[in-house]
Amino acid sequence: MAQHFGGGGASPFLIAGPCVVESDDMNLRVGEALAELGARLGLHVIYKASYDKANRSRLKGARGPGPERGLAALAKVRAATGLPVLTDVHETGQVSAAAHVADVLQIPAFLCRQTDLLVAAGRAGRAVNVKKGQWMAPEGMAGAVEKVRAGGAPEIAVTERGTFFGYGDLVVDMRSFVRLRIACGTPVIYDGTHAVQQPGQGPEGSSGGLRDFIPPLLYAAAAAGADGFFLETHPDPDRAPSDGPNMIPLDQLPGIVSIALDVWQRARGAAQTALKGQGGVVVRSDGQAAPLARARR
Repeated sequence: MAQHFGGGGASPFLIAGPCVVESDDMNLRVGEALAELGARLGLHVIYKASYDKANRSRLKGARGPGPERGLAALAKVRAATGLPVLTDVHETGQVSAAAHVADVLQIPAFLCRQTDLLVAAGRAGRAVNVKKGQWMAPEGMAGAVEKVRAGGAPEIAVTERGTFFGYGDLVVDMRSFVRLRIACGTPVIYDGTHAVQQPGQGPEGSSGGLRDFIPPLLYAAAAAGADGFFLETHPDPDRAPSDGPNMIPLDQLPGIVSIALDVWQRARGAAQTALKGQGGVVVRSDGQAAPLARARR
């Protein structure tokens, strides 16, 4: 079975795509662009899109086409581009059908403590990405990972998407990547999209967002130890059915990811050389965090 969460540790991996499944033409346009980007940069790319966003702010919020049409659309992207696909599951009853199509199952942040869902996802035989709840400390995610491991998942990753600050903003603590890795023993992903989301601050109570802050936060996360990047993208975010304010325009994604990759590689190289012999924690080339021995006096 292919490894999706940076098995070699030589480069980060990228999870990218639109917020929700849309038309076949749009899905394939994004998928083909991501496949080309991955081939050009040597990145493992996972196409993501949700067939049902059950956690919308408002009743009339765009949810996607639903399981039957949505999973069929994802299967078309997978077949046409060769990319593995990721999608969310919100209930235990969704896991089996999603696992027939998706290579990676994702647990939304608001559901990261739902024991039955986590165990069911682990039993599906697919890689599982669990998003950290916006109210949780990094160490609190160890329990979520334990539940997925109990199901026997072949691969597990944890995603940092920020912590609530006040009532309408999220803040990413850059220490979280090392702390999550140590607590959970898994690769750690930075979600640049939802870290700049502003829940409830969009029109009529929908979520707003601050797209311009995605690149600098992404570069900081690359330097701070993230193993992979989660970035929603769309050819025309301002017309997207959901999460438009915090999605990257598709034509800007290659430049942003190229810089993030460069920062990631430079930071990992520096951690292996400049920090050698210092006290503290270093992120090794295999993606693990390890204590550094202090230099002998």
